[in-house]
Amino acid sequence: MSRARGVAAGLAQALALLLWCLLALQLALLLRIALMALVDPRSTTFERSEILRLAVEQHQVAWSQTWTDYGQISDHLKRAVIASEDAGFTEHTGADFDAMEQAWDRNVQAQTRAARPGARAAGSRLRGGSTITQQLAKNLLLSGERTVVRKGQELLLAWALELLLDKRRILELYLNHVEWGEGVFGAQAAARHYFRVDAGRLSADQAARLAVMLPAPKRFERRPRSDYLLARSATILSRMPAVDLP
Repeated sequence: MSRARGVAAGLAQALALLLWCLLALQLALLLRIALMALVDPRSTTFERSEILRLAVEQHQVAWSQTWTDYGQISDHLKRAVIASEDAGFTEHTGADFDAMEQAWDRNVQAQTRAARPGARAAGSRLRGGSTITQQLAKNLLLSGERTVVRKGQELLLAWALELLLDKRRILELYLNHVEWGEGVFGAQAAARHYFRVDAGRLSADQAARLAVMLPAPKRFERRPRSDYLLARSATILSRMPAVDLP
């Protein structure tokens, strides 16, 4: 009996230690987010993993990224990204569960069509339903693994971002750290890489084309004038005038 009690006590202590570690991790993440209200983060978890991947696979790191303040980024690009990635950005509190459900339904339908004999693959059309805030939370602080636990952590961090930062700052962080091609990160690098202009001088058409690349930037970098990219860009271009900016 005493041995059983000892085992139970040991398990209780281990569980308590695990809970304290999880709490400490959450507090550390919250402090990092709070600091981002004042300090521009130099890199993200995803960027660091990409640097390591490029170094291992290619034995060199071709990298382009320049921080650009919110006011120096074209309003066309801000509107295009919101129209393409998160139409409810200025209204939600971090997550849009209706959009996630709709994205799930569309992806199931697309995969069903793709499984039919003779059907073309529709991979480029699959959507995740994550908000801009969720994408930022994942890229800033989390790994790229796809698990229920990581998705739950992403939601918690998205809510924390919305609580501690305003929409303008969230969009600024997102536009400066989102991937737009292999080793191409942020609005300024993307504008220079694809159009040889600064981020503040992007036209509406150029902004729409950049925004449409975001779900699969490496893929679209290889096919910048694909039929899907051009058609989707036209759709986003038509939606941009109705977008309200933070």
